[in-house]
Amino acid sequence: MPADYNGTWDMVSNDNFDGYMVALDINFATRKIASMMKPQKVIKQAGDSFTFQTISTVLKYESSFKIGEEFEEVTKGMDNRKCRSVVNWDNDKLVCVQKGEKKGRGWTHWIQGDELHLELTCEGQVCKQVFKRM
Repeated sequence: MPADYNGTWDMVSNDNFDGYMVALDINFATRKIASMMKPQKVIKQAGDSFTFQTISTVLKYESSFKIGEEFEEVTKGMDNRKCRSVVNWDNDKLVCVQKGEKKGRGWTHWIQGDELHLELTCEGQVCKQVFKRM
């Protein structure tokens, strides 16, 4: 049985977020505002179906997907690009590959203890975020 991602998660660390945003061509002012936010993630999991919400004071982003099924994703509120995304299990990790304008874009989530880890990648930049289960 895969890991249980259900829950509400609060951000506790965010390493190299600015480098990741530069790779996405996000402007300076937006990067400065985004770097001050401590978003919360709400994950709803029913078998291989997921809904991820990222919530902050200025942003609410939601993505729903089923493992192994490609879907069109619009990264509204982030870099506002369309991409084709697919999420698969790699043992207990969720691994997303996003195909679009930017090369090497995607993310990986995994759980260690009461922490949710997230690595965001784009064009050689890696941002590492950690969230604590509420």
